[in-house]
Amino acid sequence: MRERLTRSRVWRSIFRHGWPDNPLDRSLVMTTNLFLHLHPVKVNRRSLRPTYSFGLGVICAILFTELVLTGILLMFYYVPTVERAYSYIITLQTGVPFGQLLRNLHRWGGHLMLLAAILHMARVFYTGAYKPPREFNWVVGVFLLLLTLAASFTGYLLPWDQLAFWAITVGTSVAGYAPGIGGQARSFLLGGPEVGQEALTRFYALHVMLIPLGIGLLTSLHIWRVRKDGGLAANEVENTE
Repeated sequence: MRERLTRSRVWRSIFRHGWPDNPLDRSLVMTTNLFLHLHPVKVNRRSLRPTYSFGLGVICAILFTELVLTGILLMFYYVPTVERAYSYIITLQTGVPFGQLLRNLHRWGGHLMLLAAILHMARVFYTGAYKPPREFNWVVGVFLLLLTLAASFTGYLLPWDQLAFWAITVGTSVAGYAPGIGGQARSFLLGGPEVGQEALTRFYALHVMLIPLGIGLLTSLHIWRVRKDGGLAANEVENTE
């Protein structure tokens, strides 16, 4: 009897519900599990078709995780200074074991994430998934796409070669023409009157800290809203029929 009570207490301390042999406990399996909680208790059958969404949202999340991991490794071999940034990139590619592979994984992962995000937005628009009650999540997705573009642009500048220098020159000049806040935006990005160390430092901080943090927080909100709105395809199917 005591052994049975001990097993019951251990089970309850871990799972907080009984064996899933009834509707209530089967529902609790989903709502009390960190990973299974990402999905609704019930899903629309048509949303299980691989060709409906092509898993583009999941692909974006996987690529973002890959970019975070490879980016952390790249930080061990990169110094954001105008004198040494380019030489460290060359050293990474030629003197570090698998350094070229690591950089290419990060670079191509960024390109693929941007492509997947654009295709994901196109799929959502085509299937009408932006319509009520999902309009708020559509806005969150738009901000995620903008942050993905910002991450791609700021990462493009970090090698600090001729392409990066002129890209930041043109990009900040374009930002300077924004109505009302153009001058402040350009000053914020450059950190001074011209392209130099302050600009590289700020783009590095944006790329490795602020933008990934924003993407992570908005992605969590985005996935949570998908679940709260009833899963992937319940309303989309109604809007397309």
